[in-house]
This record gives sequence, structure tokens and C-alpha cells, in this order.
Amino acid sequence: MEEKMTLLDAEVGKTYTVKEINTDDDDMNAFLFRLGCYTGEPITLISKKKKSCIVAIKDGRYNLDNLLSEAIII
Repeated sequence: MEEKMTLLDAEVGKTYTVKEINTDDDDMNAFLFRLGCYTGEPITLISKKKKSCIVAIKDGRYNLDNLLSEAIII
């Protein structure tokens, strides 16, 4: 079985496809959906810091904390 890779495991500068959003939190799901982050969408990791990741989704750049980044399976 393939190991699940989250945004925290991603390589800076690469574009990935969102495979799933792994959270039971409806508010978090709704927030990510509003950003355009949902299954099948491309997501690019621009930079990684200790407590957050900066990503490009559609035409926007967003700073996601580690909790959100961990919920995004790529």
C-alpha cells in the first residue's frame, strides 16, 4: 500500500495533486474548499517554514499552518 504523503512531506517548488482532505473538522474542510483546495486540484508548495507552508492554489498564495498542511494528502 502506498504511504500517504501530506503537504508537510512535499518538496518546495513542486506541484502536486490533492488526493484527499483528511479531517473530520467541517470548518477546516469548508475553509480549504473556499481556497480551492479539494480533491483533484493542483497545489504548489512555494516555501516551508517551521510552523507553516506557503502554497499556491489556483491564482492565490496562502500561508497554511502545520495543522492544515497535515490534513492535505497529496
